[in-house]
Amino acid sequence: MSINEPASVTLSESPGKIALRTLARDRRSWISLSILGVILLLALIAPFYASSIAHTDPFKSTLNATISVGGVTRQVLEPSTEGLGLGITPIGPTGRPGAYFLGADNQGRDVAARLLYGARNTLFIGVSAALVTILLSLLIGLIAGYRRGFVDSVLSRLLDVIWAFPVYLLSISLSVVLLTSGLSLGFIHFGPGSIALPIFIIGIVYIPYVARPIRGQVLALREREFVRAAVGSGAKHSTIIFREILPNVLPSVLVFIPIMFALAMLTESALSFLSIGVQPPQASWGTIINDGLGLLYTRPIVALAPGLLIVLTAASLNLFGDAVRDGLDPKTRPRGDS
Repeated sequence: MSINEPASVTLSESPGKIALRTLARDRRSWISLSILGVILLLALIAPFYASSIAHTDPFKSTLNATISVGGVTRQVLEPSTEGLGLGITPIGPTGRPGAYFLGADNQGRDVAARLLYGARNTLFIGVSAALVTILLSLLIGLIAGYRRGFVDSVLSRLLDVIWAFPVYLLSISLSVVLLTSGLSLGFIHFGPGSIALPIFIIGIVYIPYVARPIRGQVLALREREFVRAAVGSGAKHSTIIFREILPNVLPSVLVFIPIMFALAMLTESALSFLSIGVQPPQASWGTIINDGLGLLYTRPIVALAPGLLIVLTAASLNLFGDAVRDGLDPKTRPRGDS
């Protein structure tokens, strides 16, 4: 090489680019995102499916409706053929891409259409509650860990109070109270049947499980040399928090997002199953399981379909969370990616 020829310089990639490349090569991320993408697409086409394919209103009871199956007209709610012949049995899956593809529930409503609308509510509540948890936990963790002293003591004791209650017991208790009275936050009021109530409840009860690890990480970063140097140079507290501490905490926050999404979705389904979450005639996967509880021996698909979707979604979120964690952890990356 001649003297005048510039030497080649190898520029190291940022940790974020390395993590994204590692995540892109991970099969788990592609599998989980593909499954989640399909579920999200099904949720988005719910209005189109109900109006243009099934031609039904998934929120309206149709006790006297009939349907033609194979050229034979059948009632959606057929007289029971078991025992004394009392009661009714909803029509089973027709197996055709139209009305009652997965059959009907005990109100004569299309199960497939309600399943898609239920996905919209369950996923929306899960995402919203997870974001509430992450944002509030990040704020509390940053303030408590950085300020320390009296502020840390007060915030930590508040977290301990929430931590002392089992998650589902606290969620059920808050839901029962707010379900009858609603919630007022200053000039904002949420009615008893508002979908914002389960978002608020689920978002609050999981805060200690995220805020405490973030607080511990901030306490450790507070003693690092680069933070001490920033404090010694007279930098503002906001500058230290957002430029020095927050970037080092974000990888942990990113790992928490899919985990909290899955937990919030499961909690919403449990509350709706107990009739203290999403309120009728609105649908969620939990309410549909509750609708199918009395049909387990005659039409098990009503309860099994939303249950399988819950399992599939939660498993995909956990799988993606594992991939994100491995992508952000330098110790688990292949040697070529470090």
